[in-house]
Amino acid sequence: MSIGLPALQPLCLGPDSSGALLTPDEFDAAEFEAGWRYELLHGVLVVSPAALRKERDPNEELGHWLRNYQEVHPRSAALDATFYEETVVTPTERRRADRVIYAGLGRSPREGETPAIVVEFVSAGKRNLIRDYEEKRDEYLALGVAEYWIIDRFARCLTVYRRAGAGNVKLVVGEGDVYTTRLLPGFELPLDRLLRRADLWD
Repeated sequence: MSIGLPALQPLCLGPDSSGALLTPDEFDAAEFEAGWRYELLHGVLVVSPAALRKERDPNEELGHWLRNYQEVHPRSAALDATFYEETVVTPTERRRADRVIYAGLGRSPREGETPAIVVEFVSAGKRNLIRDYEEKRDEYLALGVAEYWIIDRFARCLTVYRRAGAGNVKLVVGEGDVYTTRLLPGFELPLDRLLRRADLWD
């Protein structure tokens, strides 16, 4: 009679686990203590507090607009799904995105599938600016994300990066402007309304 090796139990990770060295497979199989954000960056577990109301409220508002577009707009079939606080999977990293949008698939997205649009709401601090405007931009666009939206309540603007051939195109949308994208025909994003949601919590 042969005796097999016992199955490995998944790692149980919490805020005290920040800085642990993990493989992507270990991260994917782990169990996480609720109430925190978990990312795997360069093989290191990064644990952050949950987003502030200044970020959660406009994010929920954007989600509401997208759901409404999906339900009532005649061209809404372009939108397949949208999720908040979703992990974006790259070959080596696990980034926690504020919101992802799947468009143009014509079906439900698979777990870990690359979204068409990734949205980040900028948090306070220079480190967060570098992360959102540079690190995440490069990772998302290299992964195949078609558009990366950075909603910045401090600079009062929306910055959009779009893949274009071997490079990318940058578009800055001002506070009084409305953003539209070919990926979601007929969908409008009035930036000032999102920024006002953030301002409620000053």
